Amino acid sequence: MVRINKYLAQCNLGSRRSVEKLILDGKISINDKVEFNLSVQIDPNIDVIKYEGKKIIPKSEKIYLMLNKPKKYLVSKKDDFDRKLIYDLLPDFGTNLFYIGRLDYMSEGLLLLTNDGDFAEKIIHPKYKLQKVYKVKIKGNISDEDVDKLRKGIVINGKKTKPAIVFVNNVKNNTTTLKITIFEGRKRQIRYMLKSVGSEVLELKRLQIGNVKLNKLPVGMWRMLKPSEVTSLLVISKTNTKRK
Repeated sequence: MVRINKYLAQCNLGSRRSVEKLILDGKISINDKVEFNLSVQIDPNIDVIKYEGKKIIPKSEKIYLMLNKPKKYLVSKKDDFDRKLIYDLLPDFGTNLFYIGRLDYMSEGLLLLTNDGDFAEKIIHPKYKLQKVYKVKIKGNISDEDVDKLRKGIVINGKKTKPAIVFVNNVKNNTTTLKITIFEGRKRQIRYMLKSVGSEVLELKRLQIGNVKLNKLPVGMWRMLKPSEVTSLLVISKTNTKRK
């Protein structure tokens, strides 16, 4: 027996957290009966699971890749305004490849994609505390006091961010370049943190997730993760969970 959200993740419909929305939206049926119970257990050898009326089964080949996302590409599978999508930069792998976390439209850098829902869950879930490193260029200068605020945590939408690692790398031509490391992944977090201390973000680029680094991968290009990189992400997430 296996819990339904884990089974759906194994069928490449998303992480275990994200597939729960599919269940709540009534898109999943078990033996032709729509199922809304997030904790229901199924027997893959007996039960017939369908997504929007089509039978689904787990996929055996796992894909893990990194993309150097350019600016003005949307991290989405569709867009009502016909903007360019990250999937325009990728070949058709013949499987449901989904992104792990997001980068907003004007941000660039490291983005991970996979068809392995269990793997995605360990990367994206806050409890695993994987570090994410960013290079950020802001307009003007930033005071030592504001840098200290960023390090200690900023209240965004009523919730304080976790402590961050912040360094000032360069001040030039009325701009300041920062290196910021965070251990969570709230929506547009870096931009909101800097906005809260009065800084305007001009450029934002993600350089690293866990031990996986973007390095010299050209903008708009992708490559498969090395087995050692996949393993390192899983090891770090497991270690961080034990430290909790």
